Amino acid sequence: MYILIVVGFVATFIGTLSGSGGMINFPMMLLLGVPVHSAIAANKFANMFSSFSSFYVLLRKNDTTLKLYFLSGAISLIGGISGGLIASSISRENLTIIALFLLTGALILTFIKTKRESSFEDEVKQLPVRKYPFLFGIGAYDGMFGPGQGTMQMQLFLRNGLSYMRTVSFTRFNTFLSCTGAVVTYYFAGHYMWNVAIPLMFGSICGAQVAVKLAPKLKTKQVTILMRTVTVMLILQLIIQWG
Repeated sequence: MYILIVVGFVATFIGTLSGSGGMINFPMMLLLGVPVHSAIAANKFANMFSSFSSFYVLLRKNDTTLKLYFLSGAISLIGGISGGLIASSISRENLTIIALFLLTGALILTFIKTKRESSFEDEVKQLPVRKYPFLFGIGAYDGMFGPGQGTMQMQLFLRNGLSYMRTVSFTRFNTFLSCTGAVVTYYFAGHYMWNVAIPLMFGSICGAQVAVKLAPKLKTKQVTILMRTVTVMLILQLIIQWG
């Protein structure tokens, strides 16, 4: 139980700041002997609560209207439900290959400079509607498997003119909803081991709260380095798993 709490804390702390905390807690749960589907289910359950807790803090701190998040959140919710429903029809190996290509693309994007750096005051407030199919795809992937989802979603928002803090807010909210959709499907499929999911949830909530307090202190260059480092580590881990 204590190991799971620590794993949840570390994974969600990193995941909130740069995405992809699932690549930390998922392999650890497998090492602890948790079945694959139960490990994915526990990860979705923990991420659902931690994502909402961090989003709620950011929403109050930034005094932002909730209406801005509804459309992208609905897309992520539908994506999460869809991903959870089709998870059993796609092998974990194929999902790993998909994640490898997506993360490689996300890494390349970090080296392409944007036209300008957005501040929280003059930035784009929402993702362009034409980008929602990508958001749906990321939400579906989160429902199916998940590791790397946060990094890909953060890159999507950052590359379309949102500031880092608003990107974190959108990513946490959308992750909350895509995980909620997945949690429902995994629950009815009977994959939950509550002695795993609940300790992981407590650690994840604590990690998310610490990360939210640290996030405003990070500069753009630090965020970019952090995201590149995490992405490279994810790609290497996926290559090892694929091999």
